[in-house]
Amino acid sequence: MKVLQIDDLSKSFRGHEVLKNMSLAVEKGEVIAVIGPSGSGKTTLLRCAAMLENADGGSINIGGIPVLANGVYAAKNVLKQARGKCGMVFQGFNLFPHMSVLKNIIDAPVHVAGVPPKDAVAEAMRLLEKMELADHAEAYPCELSGGQQQRVAIARALALHPEILFFDEPTSALDPELTQGVLQVIRALAEENMTMIIVTHEMDFAEMVADRIIFMADGVVVEDGPAAQIIHNPANERTKAFIAGLKAVC
Repeated sequence: MKVLQIDDLSKSFRGHEVLKNMSLAVEKGEVIAVIGPSGSGKTTLLRCAAMLENADGGSINIGGIPVLANGVYAAKNVLKQARGKCGMVFQGFNLFPHMSVLKNIIDAPVHVAGVPPKDAVAEAMRLLEKMELADHAEAYPCELSGGQQQRVAIARALALHPEILFFDEPTSALDPELTQGVLQVIRALAEENMTMIIVTHEMDFAEMVADRIIFMADGVVVEDGPAAQIIHNPANERTKAFIAGLKAVC
C-alpha cells in the first residue's frame, strides 16, 4: 500500500526551478533517506509533500487522498484531512517558546483535531515517556537541550498519529553526543514500521535505518536504490562523487 505518491512535481522560486518533474512513491512502513548537495531540492520536496509549500505542477496523493492533481489542489476540507496524515520534524525544532513541553504537544490535537484535552494529555504523557522526557512535561523549550527539544518535536509530530513522518535534517543543529539520542528515537520508530522520509547527511544512520536512499541533485532524483548499494556501490558518477566527498570530510 502506497502512503505517498508524487508524480511530475515541479516548484520554482523567483524563476529558479527547484523541483523538476520529480516523482516518488513510498510504501507503508518504508523508510527513505534523501541525500544530496545543498540546493538540490530536498527540503522543498518535503515541504511540498507535507503541504507546507504549494507546488506549481504535478500530482500528490497521501494515504489515498488526492491532494494535488495535475497542478490543481483539492478543496480545503480535503487538504485538512490529508494534513492529518502527515507529521513534520524540522531541523530548528520549531517549538512554541511560550508554551510548556506538554502544551506544545497537545496544542494541535486539541485545537486542530478536536481531541478532548484529557485524552490529549494522556497521549502526550505516553509519548514523553517514550522519549524519556516525562519529567520535563512542565518545562519550557529554553530549559531543554537541543536533543531534548528535538525529541519533544518528534513527540508533537506523533501526537496526531500520522501515517507518514517527514524529517528535515533532524540532527543538523545538534552536537554529536545529542545527535545519538535523536537518531535512536528515529531508529526505534523504524523498528515499529513507521513510514518516514528523512533528509540527512548522516550516512551511517541512513544505511542502518533506511530501506532506500534517494540521491537528489538539481531538483531531480539522480539515483534511487537500497541503502547499502547507494552508499557502497552507487551507479551514478554524481552520486559517487557526493558520497566520496562526505567520507573525506568524516
